[in-house]
This record gives sequence, structure tokens and C-alpha cells, in this order.
Amino acid sequence: MAEWVLADIGASHTRLALATADGLRPETAQRLANADFATPEALVAAYLGGAKVSALCAGVAGPVRAGAAQLTNLDWRIEAAALAALTGAAPVYLMNDLQAQAMALDDLDPGCFTPILPGTPDPDGARMVLGLGTGSNIAVAYRVGDRLFVPPAEAGHSGLPHLDEAANAVIVALGREVAHKPYEALLSGPGLARLHRLRTGETRDAPAIVAAAGDGGPARDTLALFARLLGAVAGNLALTHMATGGVYLIGGTARAVAPHLTGTDFASTFTARGPYAGIMQAMPVTLIADDMAALRGCWRALRQRT
Repeated sequence: MAEWVLADIGASHTRLALATADGLRPETAQRLANADFATPEALVAAYLGGAKVSALCAGVAGPVRAGAAQLTNLDWRIEAAALAALTGAAPVYLMNDLQAQAMALDDLDPGCFTPILPGTPDPDGARMVLGLGTGSNIAVAYRVGDRLFVPPAEAGHSGLPHLDEAANAVIVALGREVAHKPYEALLSGPGLARLHRLRTGETRDAPAIVAAAGDGGPARDTLALFARLLGAVAGNLALTHMATGGVYLIGGTARAVAPHLTGTDFASTFTARGPYAGIMQAMPVTLIADDMAALRGCWRALRQRT
């Protein structure tokens, strides 16, 4: 059976695996450091070792236009035509990495889901995946018959909402560094570090802030503000897209902060939508923990197209 190659190309690492029309082959998965390669083509070539494949799908951490993608946080340009010439693949399909993760929703093991907020999802409703990692973005999955339709989005560079005095002070300070005040500038791994610095003047990376939060003090207060902002942003986006099928958080930063979302104002800022509060309260929020979710979504995308 003809083999496909699947890729999840992030800012720092790329995960690849082979697949067939019957499914992903987990034993072929590898995670490679982008810094070890001059170009994305060199990375894919190293993985394949000269082998040819019949199809390729890549989820990339950046916008895709006209068969090409520019990574947002890495100076790599990825072109479908170049990958086709390298691998012999036809078709070659590029999509945003959050699109790929949302395409995987029907193929994930139930064990990778951890509830954060309860709810009563509409089985046919839209489902929103919100990624928190090096950056942030969303994708919304719509069920169309037995297929999924997931349009692209670049929500991470939409603006932050007004919230409370503490949040607004940080957002004003952020505007002196990043004029358009995108929400990923505070709601991401680097964003958590920036949020802490703008609040306290102290420079700490995200893992150190999360580790220190259990001891109370400034780190705990930073995570509490992060949770309020995340609830407000996620709630705005979920209502905009009427994500009655549920909201899913994914990514390394999402996993790190998820235990700190309970017992904070995350739930209240997520659901506080006036006459629509009841709709919001019915939307469950769930953490996804599957490092190969984007690859599973790439497989689903090819399966729907071949």
C-alpha cells in the first residue's frame, strides 16, 4: 500500500511520521530539531532518507496561502511544489497546525482528554481548538456529513479584551512593546513570561513561573491573571464561533497551566456573556494531551482528499 508522510512543523521542532490510507504508523514517528537543518526540505529529506511517498500533508505554525507557508516564529518558508519535487508526493497539502489538530478530534484516544470545565456539548455543534505554545491560535471543526471542515484562522494576533484594572494595566504596558497588543503576546509560553515581567519587573521563563506558583506570591498572582485573560479570550472566541460542541485546549503551555485553571476566575471570565451565559456554561472546556494530534489530523485531511 502506498505510503504517505505527515509532518507537524513548529517553530523549534518538527514531528514526522509515515501513514497509509488505513492509518498513522506510530512506530515511524520522529521529532527533529529545526535548528539542525538549514531548510524544511533538508529536514524532510533527512527523515525520508531518499524514499519516495505518494502523498504529503504538513501542519505548519503559520498562515498558508497559495500552496506556501511562512512560519510565524521561524524564518522558514515552506512550499508545496518544493516538497512535491523532493518526495514525489502528489498531492502535497499544507495547512495551519491548529487546523491539523482540529482535524484530529474524531481520531484521538479518549484517554488524552482531561476535563477542565463541565458542560453539555451539542454532538453536531462546532468544536473549537485553542492552542497555547510558542504562540497561540484557534481552529474550529464543523461536521459535514461524515467529514470534518476546518477553515484556517490566525486568531493569535487579534487584540486583547478589556477586563479588570490589573489586566488593563498590563495590556497598556504591552502596547508600549507591541502596538497591536495581540492576545498571543500574553497567552502563550513566552507570553506568560512577558505577563510576569510586565506585572512584577521580574524576568522568569514560563516553566519557572508555573513551578513557583504553588508557593504563592507573585508567580501565583501571574497565573491567576493569565487564567482570567485566557477565560475572557477563549470565551469571546467560543461565542463568536458558537462552539457548542466544546472548547479544547492543546499545546505545551496549555498542559502546564491547566492544573492552575481550577480555583481561579477562568470559569467566570469564560462564561460571563450576559444573556448568553447559559450557552457558555453548556460548553465544556477540555485539555488535549496528545503529541501526535497534528499528525493524526494530517492523516484525516489526506484521507478525506484521496
